[in-house]
Amino acid sequence: MARLMFQVMEFVLFTIFVVSPSTTWASMASQADEWAKTVEEGKERTTTLQFYFHDTLSGKSPSAVKVAQPIQQENQTLTGFGVVMMADDPLTVGPDPKSKLVGRAQGLYGSACQDELGLVMALSYTFNDGKYNGSSISIMGRNSAMEPVREMPVVGGTGFFRMARGYALAHTYWIDVKTGDAIVGYNVTLVH
Repeated sequence: MARLMFQVMEFVLFTIFVVSPSTTWASMASQADEWAKTVEEGKERTTTLQFYFHDTLSGKSPSAVKVAQPIQQENQTLTGFGVVMMADDPLTVGPDPKSKLVGRAQGLYGSACQDELGLVMALSYTFNDGKYNGSSISIMGRNSAMEPVREMPVVGGTGFFRMARGYALAHTYWIDVKTGDAIVGYNVTLVH
């Protein structure tokens, strides 16, 4: 059953992400040095962030590991319903895992949908670059992983991003359907 799930996912992901790549997200890689910009607007600031999230489930040092799954085998679905992952994923300025590290995404995500690949995420994105060093944002919400672009809410922040609100747009840049490893481009808009 797991093999069938990977074959279905491989076909769908190929169709979505390879056949119709997004030029907007591809251009993000060329602007890697300008990953963050803040504009003062009276008492509030607006910050835009562009970075890549590297979720690695395979190899000797995975950045995300399974911490829970359904007990009964017959409850398993093609969507992995009930599986919960703990993540400590690097955030970089470009899609190359060796590009400049600007932070880490730490927290939980799990499969919360029985009939499609839908995740619920609760992650803290902590940054370590420039004036954003030590500051974080919290993203909590549904991630419809099969959609080309997903919007998730930013529900708070700390440090430079204290009292942040806003949204994150996520676009899968690359995925290995056999291992589950993925690189996801993020475009985040914050008001704080």
